[in-house]
Amino acid sequence: MSSHNEQQETWPEQPPDRKEMSRRQFLTYTLGGATAFMGAGAILPMVRFAVDPILHKKGAGEFIKVAETSKINDQPQEFTFELKQQDGWYASTATLTAWIRKDEAGDIYALSPTCKHLGCTVGWNNDKAYPDEYHCPCHGARYTKLGKNLAVAPKPLDQYKIKIENGWVYLGDVVPNTEVKKEA
Repeated sequence: MSSHNEQQETWPEQPPDRKEMSRRQFLTYTLGGATAFMGAGAILPMVRFAVDPILHKKGAGEFIKVAETSKINDQPQEFTFELKQQDGWYASTATLTAWIRKDEAGDIYALSPTCKHLGCTVGWNNDKAYPDEYHCPCHGARYTKLGKNLAVAPKPLDQYKIKIENGWVYLGDVVPNTEVKKEA
């Protein structure tokens, strides 16, 4: 018997040739993968939301046909026009207004009617106490023909980008008033 025990002791024990995964390793890998998948599902929309505006190309802006150049004179005239808007799946049409006139040099420019004080709509020559001025009926803000602020409002009226083509005035985006800076 001793010889049989000696033979057993002399054989070295070797691990099996194939690598087996323990239950603990399997659960660790499975739970780790599921957690990473769910985390990516929560983080990817946030990353896309932050990066998406950077990836969109800015266009040159859209211009809308508003008035014939022959109808424009040196007195501000109110013109309304429609702007088609797309907000997600909701399509709407906004009716906008512009005060358009020619200056002394014959250049056409257009002012936004939105008062820079609190956003009310200004009118031309609608206050008899202050003729030849834009006047805001809400809080008494006043502006010159060029849109320069005279009372109450902290800034001049904004103006529209303009393009003249084939005898028509096209209006684009609203930008800060540059005519007032030329005057000063």
